Amino acid sequence: MQTATPLTTQQYSQHVIIGCVFVLLAAFGFSAKSILVKLAYSFSPQLDAITLMLLRMAISLPFFLFVAVWSNRPSRQTSEMHRMRTQDWLMVMVLGFLGYYLSSMLDFEGLAYISAGLERLILYLYPTFVVLLTAGVYRNAINRHQLIALLLSYSGIILVYANQHMESNSGGLLIGSAFVASSAMTFAIFMVGSGVLIKRIGSLRFTAYSMTAACVITGLHFIIRHGGYPLHIPSRVYGLASIMAIFSTVLPSFLMNAGIQRIGAGSASIISSAGPIGTLILAFFVLEEALTLPQLAGTFLVLVGVYVVSRAKH
Repeated sequence: MQTATPLTTQQYSQHVIIGCVFVLLAAFGFSAKSILVKLAYSFSPQLDAITLMLLRMAISLPFFLFVAVWSNRPSRQTSEMHRMRTQDWLMVMVLGFLGYYLSSMLDFEGLAYISAGLERLILYLYPTFVVLLTAGVYRNAINRHQLIALLLSYSGIILVYANQHMESNSGGLLIGSAFVASSAMTFAIFMVGSGVLIKRIGSLRFTAYSMTAACVITGLHFIIRHGGYPLHIPSRVYGLASIMAIFSTVLPSFLMNAGIQRIGAGSASIISSAGPIGTLILAFFVLEEALTLPQLAGTFLVLVGVYVVSRAKH
């Protein structure tokens, strides 16, 4: 059996740089999703979350099916340990439902009420939710660094929320924030539950299988909601859904996985903090959302909090 040749210092540096670029591109791809959703809603007032999700998933599905088939091809490296068991398939379906269907559904619903900038900040709280869930499930005490991170992150969200509440004074702000916070919590549950399975079957197969399961569930939801008949929506919405599917779903998913393999999850989570900043910039130029001093200060607090919790030792 052949062993891998160790990387030289120059090769390792290039390896790390490529990983950082992959994660950064993935972060900006994910950050553009909320902008595209807001644009789609503005083009079609009758558009609802499940219809937009269906368009996104239907366009994404062929790519994930291809990867699912390709990653499952016969190979000399395939061993009994890597083969899918019945409980693995059940876990894939459950986690696909939680992380890629329910989380996305709640997020899309929330974007009908709140700004893209606030949505991205609330959604980015999921690492702190992971800390709380881990502490509750595994009875791990929250250490001092984690407590500081939680206080910083939630102070930042309160600051941004209070600023937008004073400006809009809309009841929809609370509803939308609750939807997105639920989305972040659902994704945190997905993250806690997916670790063991990803180690067993690999991140590539896990992403392809779980996303395929989410696509099927989304289609069933749409059929139940609308009877399988698509709504009459502008062609521009189809274009936005195509961009969302390719550049904010498929490519970022695999770029992030490739980046994590090169630089590790901890470094990837820190680099991906550029995502909320990218959303704020895009929201300012594309959606003409206000960029206020309290919003910038709140964003800074959230990002520092997520950075601290990412670096803290559990």
